[in-house]
Amino acid sequence: MQRVRYLKSGWQLLKSSCEGAAKQANTQSSSSRCYSHASSSFGLLFDIDGVLVRGKTPIPAAKQCFKNLVDRSGKYKVPVVFVTNAGNCMRQTKAEHLSHLLEVEVSPDQVMLSHSPLRMFTQFHKMRVLVSGQGPVEEVAHNLGFQDVVTIDVLREAYPVLDVVDHNRRPKDVVPPTKGLRPIDAVVLFGEPIRWETNLQLIVDVLLTGGNPGSTWSSAHYPHIPVLACNMDLLWMAEAWNPRFGHGMFLVCLESLYKKVTGYELKYEALIGKPSVVTYNYAELLIRQQAERLGWNTPVKRVYAIGDNPMADIYGANLYNRYLQSSRHTKAQMQAQSAGGSIDPSAVDNTPKMTSAELGGASGVVERDLPEGCSSILVCTGVYSKDQQELLSDPTQTVTEQRIFHGHRDFRFDPSLTQPSFEVHDVKEAVELVFKQEGWPLQ
Repeated sequence: MQRVRYLKSGWQLLKSSCEGAAKQANTQSSSSRCYSHASSSFGLLFDIDGVLVRGKTPIPAAKQCFKNLVDRSGKYKVPVVFVTNAGNCMRQTKAEHLSHLLEVEVSPDQVMLSHSPLRMFTQFHKMRVLVSGQGPVEEVAHNLGFQDVVTIDVLREAYPVLDVVDHNRRPKDVVPPTKGLRPIDAVVLFGEPIRWETNLQLIVDVLLTGGNPGSTWSSAHYPHIPVLACNMDLLWMAEAWNPRFGHGMFLVCLESLYKKVTGYELKYEALIGKPSVVTYNYAELLIRQQAERLGWNTPVKRVYAIGDNPMADIYGANLYNRYLQSSRHTKAQMQAQSAGGSIDPSAVDNTPKMTSAELGGASGVVERDLPEGCSSILVCTGVYSKDQQELLSDPTQTVTEQRIFHGHRDFRFDPSLTQPSFEVHDVKEAVELVFKQEGWPLQ
């Protein structure tokens, strides 16, 4: 209950910050990105890698797609949020990159990185946290609210005898003295690092010493200090012909090493990013804020999530849709009870209960009207390709018979959640499909 209470306060903080950003956006100069005003009730969530770009190369259909999403003055016709599991940069940097590639203006309040929901985890913001990843990880951490941040490089310099896999990086001749650091309270994994062996070694040192890597490993430090991980993608699509290793692969290595050394399972305080429900709750809040700036008077009723990875984008969107349906069912039952009625046994929600990992802290956090549903749209320009694989015709077939599960260890595999609501060739066809579904003209 304490964790839920912290998350509720974090959610209110997030909501306030979003409202403040919205007010600021409304007072900016006329050159700022703004929206057309119309009456509607849907929003779009776009994955980036494999949907809009391959590495640094834009997918041709993406530019045309976004020309259709803005009017002649460059105003967006509908709320648009870019939801990526990348997390090695700031939102401003990603927005500028997308603006250049897509040739439309993208603002930071339209961008959601894998680590964005960490703003809600306020109970960790005053702790001393070790951060792992690449890019401006220290700046990212401070921007999210963390006040006392230690990087892997700082840890390595403080304890120069710990990082010895690379012989060229070992101390030469005289070993530098250990500087030491105050104990580390938690570990935050933003994304795949550059030197995996260094990060794996030092993170395991921190976990096995209770945050004091200058001391001796001990099994007494279990459960270990909290670990929060962003981006569970095992694979992602760049310019190469085949998928590349993602941060999910690094997590597999860390989990395997920890268990091999200790015999215990590595535990996560939170798993954030697609396909976690908390990620979609956060994205929906951004959609809601944009709809208000559009001048829409009705809540967003439908969300369309467009992605290329069945195990992340599609699985996550469908898991979120299941969460929405379960929440609506629970709300209806509570309203019936408060009105003096009784629960109809035939109306009991029989959908599988979600694990804490799948919810990512979302349970008990959202206190607002939710959308009616989330539809998943799979494109064939990234991780998924019809030329290389076909979706299961019978989703009840087991993973051992037909499919290797690329999702995270702590997520149950439900084959039905990998089945998209719609399958199209590329993002342009996806947007055309959505507008047709909603009865909207593209021009």
